[in-house]
Amino acid sequence: MTPLAINWSHVWLVTGLGFCMVIVLLVVLIFILKLLGAVISSAVKAPKEAQPKAIAQTPAAQAAPAATSADDDLAAIAMALHLYFNGVHDVEPTEIHIKRVERSGWNSKLYGMNNLHR
Repeated sequence: MTPLAINWSHVWLVTGLGFCMVIVLLVVLIFILKLLGAVISSAVKAPKEAQPKAIAQTPAAQAAPAATSADDDLAAIAMALHLYFNGVHDVEPTEIHIKRVERSGWNSKLYGMNNLHR
């Protein structure tokens, strides 16, 4: 049998089946993950609904507007810019201290070497 005598119909059949199997398995995996996400989200929402209702607010609390997440984001950005431009940051020491350690049996490689040449 020569190296170029290849049954191309079998090659294309195996290649096509391989690609189809990958695509089908990816679609099945997507459906499984969506189903799992729906089950988990319903399980997470159920305990929150069981919590008691909030007590009626006083008229003063009802009149105050609730802060939105956009207000919180703007406050965080403003605080970060204030700290950045006013130079408030950690000051790292620029000195390096090197402590000299005496050699002992615990940190010397000389004691771990075997003298095999006698």
